[in-house]
Amino acid sequence: MDVSFILIILLFGAVATYFVGDKWASKAALIFSTAAFAATLYVIYRYNMGEKVSYLHTWIKRPRVLLNFSADSLSLAMVALTTVLTPIIVLTSFGNMFPKTKAFYALILFMAFAMVGTFLSTDGLVYYIFWELSLIPIYFIALIWGSGDAESRKKAVVKFFIYTFAGSLFMLVSFIYLYTKTGSFLNIHLYKAHLSETEQFWIFLGFFLAYAIKIPIIPFHTWQANVYQKAPAVGTMLLSGIMLKMALYSIVRWQLPIAPQAAAEYKYIFIALCIAGVIYGSILALKQTDLKKLLAYSSLAHVGLIAAGAYTLTIDGLRGAFLQMIAHGFVVVGLFYAAEIISRRYNTGEIADMGGIRTQAPKFASMFMILVMASVALPLTFNFIGEFEVLYSLAQTNIWFAVFGGTTIILGAFYMLRMFQQVMLGDKGTKVFADITFGEGFVFALIIGVLLFFGIYPSPIADFITPDLQKVLLQINQIN
Repeated sequence: MDVSFILIILLFGAVATYFVGDKWASKAALIFSTAAFAATLYVIYRYNMGEKVSYLHTWIKRPRVLLNFSADSLSLAMVALTTVLTPIIVLTSFGNMFPKTKAFYALILFMAFAMVGTFLSTDGLVYYIFWELSLIPIYFIALIWGSGDAESRKKAVVKFFIYTFAGSLFMLVSFIYLYTKTGSFLNIHLYKAHLSETEQFWIFLGFFLAYAIKIPIIPFHTWQANVYQKAPAVGTMLLSGIMLKMALYSIVRWQLPIAPQAAAEYKYIFIALCIAGVIYGSILALKQTDLKKLLAYSSLAHVGLIAAGAYTLTIDGLRGAFLQMIAHGFVVVGLFYAAEIISRRYNTGEIADMGGIRTQAPKFASMFMILVMASVALPLTFNFIGEFEVLYSLAQTNIWFAVFGGTTIILGAFYMLRMFQQVMLGDKGTKVFADITFGEGFVFALIIGVLLFFGIYPSPIADFITPDLQKVLLQINQIN
């Protein structure tokens, strides 16, 4: 079995889920997404045993385009994140009734297929195709099953689509130019393109525009909060938990090794831009009255810090960025699921209309509190490990980057604990809030279990990804 089998399961699962009909669609999606995760674990096992798990096939001869799905620890870590979160996200939707159910769940699996393809592709054109394919399902998920009036929802989703599609065109132009220089789209050839300083700058900028919009990094973030608010909970989880990781992963896989001189020369500018996003996102989160918007801006602050760590060009920054990507994926899915449960019971997203939940639902309040503590990087949670390494790498680069980047911990603790107080504590009189069901508790237990286990014992993931991160850093330093 090679990595292409994971793609086949997800694509076949998307088609099968659509054709089994509305009644069985959710169960089919859960079965196929779980099967994809099981296949991922088996592929990782074979990879650790030293067996060949990559896939190579010539797709187009002129220009030469290869279906080259290459597996290393970095791509497999992101594939594992995608395939473990997908069934969890499917499970979170079981409490809702969706029209056109079969299409809804088929789109979830198709989006997972596109994201896995993005992580595995080492041919630039194939990578770009998968990158763009992931836009299609999330566009329809947010547009058809989102909340709010149809006009405002359409406006938010179309803006997101145009922003991300336009940004990706700069990346496509960069790939085409690199092909004229090397005669190949394969990343290992693009790393040796022998670009001039000016060429590297424009290639670096072309990739940056695509990634900055997807992450997002200010000032390219204006689509995020509205889409997170308007999209259904499942769409928000897919966006924040997995999709933005495509861009963060791609910084390390594509942007830095292809244009290392530009990365080294301008790293202070791009780190400063990312840190500005940390502060800006935290300040905006302080001002929010809607729970999903608060979590959206909190996510903006955290991913800005992850991107800053990647741009430090240090092993601590790269490793911390990957660890934080994985941790952020779990915690943000948990937080948005908690927001969805509150919305189901209270039928509102306004924080001012909430309160008094802890006395009625102590189990839910306890699990929500753990997720809040993880989001602010409390020691012994997974988020602390990655955030500490990122801040350490920023201190190595410039102590002031670490000082300003550390505001995400201080401000994050303030607005998240204040949010918890307003939502969970106090007294809201006659409002009834039922405690979590077994299914809801099971989802929370899975997420919290991962955050606590790897917060105490992060070595399995850290040791797994470090060798390939060192190779990436060696490639950057050699070319630079």
